[in-house]
Amino acid sequence: MPFANFKVPEKTLTPRQKEEIVTRTTELYVEIYGERARSTTLVLVEEVADGGWGVGGDVLTLAALGGAAPAGGDA
Repeated sequence: MPFANFKVPEKTLTPRQKEEIVTRTTELYVEIYGERARSTTLVLVEEVADGGWGVGGDVLTLAALGGAAPAGGDA
C-alpha cells in the first residue's frame, strides 16, 4: 500500500489545497506503480499545532514566519 504523510502547520492550507495534495500524491503513485496503486494509496495531511514544530532546534510559529491562514475557507 503506497503511503504518504504530509505534516503542515495548522491553518495554513484550505480544504481545497489539502484535496489537491491528496489527489496529486495519488496520481504520482499511480504514475510510478500503475493503476493498481490507486485503490490502496493512503495520503494523510496532518495539521501540526502552532509552535508544535521546528527546524534546526528552533521552535517555529506562524507569527515568527510572518504567516497567516490562507483566504478562501477554513483549514
